[in-house]
Amino acid sequence: MNNSNLLLRSIESTKTMTTEQETNGVIVGDGEDEILSPSDLSEMLAEGTKEAHDRAENCQFVKDFLRGHIPRELFKRGTAALYFVYLAMEEEIEKNKDHPQVAPIYFPAELHRCEALARDLEYFYGAEWQIQISLSACTKPYVDRIHNVGAQDPALLVAHAYTRYMGDLSGGQILKKVAQRALKLPSSGEGLNFYQFEGIHGHSGFKRLYRSRMNEIELDTDTKRKIVEESNRAFGFNMMVFTELEEIGKKIPEQAQEEAFGHGHAEIMQGEDINKCPYYVAKMATSGNPTYVCQFAKALLQHLPSQVVLAAWIALFAGFTAWYLR
Repeated sequence: MNNSNLLLRSIESTKTMTTEQETNGVIVGDGEDEILSPSDLSEMLAEGTKEAHDRAENCQFVKDFLRGHIPRELFKRGTAALYFVYLAMEEEIEKNKDHPQVAPIYFPAELHRCEALARDLEYFYGAEWQIQISLSACTKPYVDRIHNVGAQDPALLVAHAYTRYMGDLSGGQILKKVAQRALKLPSSGEGLNFYQFEGIHGHSGFKRLYRSRMNEIELDTDTKRKIVEESNRAFGFNMMVFTELEEIGKKIPEQAQEEAFGHGHAEIMQGEDINKCPYYVAKMATSGNPTYVCQFAKALLQHLPSQVVLAAWIALFAGFTAWYLR
């Protein structure tokens, strides 16, 4: 059964109020928020990974990135690390695509990132990019773990897929803006294919669908707890990679770093739709009052020092700690 039929069947059987349709190969999401239970896997993940979220907030590499302090060489290396992670994850998902606990979240056309990362690496390194990159010391344990999970306990692939893909669709979109301006990348998108999901129109709707499909997987409580533990492990692996990149960044000559630092987050957000502002996203997630949040965000935009600090925290919260918008 192809993914379109699986999608339609999921929509018919889902207990949520989300509606989805597929138009010209692009998944369009619309509908109200799901009716969730604390025993749903998505809710268990949100609750069970809070400490990992807190650690992610304090990751210096990501904080610097959000401020626009990302040397080109470091961005290239980070892209290479992501390539190896997604290569492993998507290989294992493909091998296990018919597994009953993996099939419901199998969205290769919409989510898989390997081809996009390959285009980015070709942009940065040239046609022979494959011989210029290598698996780093801190990325290898991450890759090894994904292969081990795929071979021994495929249900745990749900944790790795959820942690990465939902982050890409959330905070990853903020990082795209920061990188484009800070590194002066072309507005046409070269070097940033990783962040572009051509098969998805409406990220929030798709994330609701993904959580709904994930919550429909038949899992006992013990397996759900193992998935939460594996998600925490995935956070840890990501932070290991971030720490490695941070150390590499310290060795980049100061002049090269200064040349690489472009526009900060304040300038990046200036002129953008207020609904895309991370202040609005974070406040709406906690208060649920869009009108108040917009006013609050606009006020913050007038105060640069507090904006820069708060923007980094909120973007981290939205992208690396919440993973999905509530």
